[in-house]
Amino acid sequence: MLAVVLTTIGGMAQSKAVGSGDAAAVLDVARKVNQYFMNKHSDPTAATNVGRIRPSNLWTRAVYYEGLMALYELDANPQYIDYTDRWADFHKWTARNGDNTTDADDQCCEQTYLDRYMMTHDARMLEHVKANLEHQMNTGKYGYWTWIDAIQMAMPVYSKMYRATGERRYIDHAMKMYTWSRDTCGGGLFNVAEGLWWRDADYVPPYKESDGQNCYWSRGSGWVYAALVRVMSDIGKKDKYYKQLKRDFILMSEALLQCQREDGLWNPSLVSPVTYGGKELTGTALFLYGMSWGINNKILKAKKYKGACDRAWQAMVRDCVHPDGFLGYVQGTGKDPSAGQPVTYTKAPDFEDYGTGCFLLGAAEYYKMIK
Repeated sequence: MLAVVLTTIGGMAQSKAVGSGDAAAVLDVARKVNQYFMNKHSDPTAATNVGRIRPSNLWTRAVYYEGLMALYELDANPQYIDYTDRWADFHKWTARNGDNTTDADDQCCEQTYLDRYMMTHDARMLEHVKANLEHQMNTGKYGYWTWIDAIQMAMPVYSKMYRATGERRYIDHAMKMYTWSRDTCGGGLFNVAEGLWWRDADYVPPYKESDGQNCYWSRGSGWVYAALVRVMSDIGKKDKYYKQLKRDFILMSEALLQCQREDGLWNPSLVSPVTYGGKELTGTALFLYGMSWGINNKILKAKKYKGACDRAWQAMVRDCVHPDGFLGYVQGTGKDPSAGQPVTYTKAPDFEDYGTGCFLLGAAEYYKMIK
C-alpha cells in the first residue's frame, strides 16, 4: 500500500511515499498535482509571460494537455474537458503560428485536438490539423525533426491523424521523418549500441562530457520514449511499423534501466552524473510512463521492470511533490543537462506546465499498471 505522509526537510514540508501498490493513492496525488496547476492557471486562454508573451498553445502547455487527457481517461471529471475545450476553442483548434507551420513545437497542441476529435467526431477539431499536416507533407521534405524533442511533439500528431482517418499516408510520412532523425541527422541521433539518443547534431561524437562519456540528456531521451509509446498505442500491434518501433523501445528500456539512480529518480545527464547529476522529475516521469506502458502491453517483463517503476513513483512523490501539489526538481527548458541548473526541490522552473504534463502521463500509466 502507498501511504503519503508529510516530513520536514530543511524547514520545508515534503510529501513522502511509503511503499507502493495503492492505485487510489496514485490517483489522489495526480489529482492534487493537476488541481494545483489548474488553480494557478485558472484561465486556460491566458498567454504565458516568460521573458516574452507567448500564446498558451505553445509546446510547454501542449504537453500539459497530453497529461490532462491521460488523467481524464482515469478520472472523467467534466472540469478537465471544459478546461481543455476553452483553451482549444480560443486557439480555434489551430497549431501555434497557423496552418503553414512546419515546427514540431507549434504542432504539439494538435495531439490534444485529435484526442478530443476522437471523443466527439466534431469536424472543427480536425480541419486545421489536416490543413497543417497536408502543408508539411506537400513540401516533400523529411528532415524537419533535427532535435529529438520534436519526435514527441509531432510524431504522435501524425499517428493520431492516421488513427482518426485511417489514411496510411500520415503514418508513412511520420515514419520517414522519424527514420531520418534516427539514422541520418548528424549521422544518426540514436546510438543503437547504447540505446540512448543524442539530443541533436551538436552532441554526437566527438562531443564528450568532461569525464569522457557521451552526453545523453534525460528529458531528451524521455521525449523519444514517450513518443514511441504514443505512436505504438495509436497504430496497434499488427501494424507493419510496430515491430520497428518496439525494437527501439526495448533498446531504450534496457539502457534506461541501467541509468536509474538508487533513490529511484534519474539524473539530467544519464550516463555522466559528474556533469549535472542530481534529482530530476521530468525525465523520471517520462521513463515511468514508458516502462509502465511496456509492462501493461506485455513488451517489458514486470519481474524486471516493475521494481524500477515502483521506485520511480515513490521517489517522485517523496522528493518532488509538495503538499500543495507544486512540483520540485523540474528542470527548466533547454537542450542539455546543463539547462536550468541548479534543479532543486523549491526552485520553480521557467515553465512549469510541461512538468505537470510529464508527471500526469507517468502517474496515469503507473496507475493502470498497479490497478
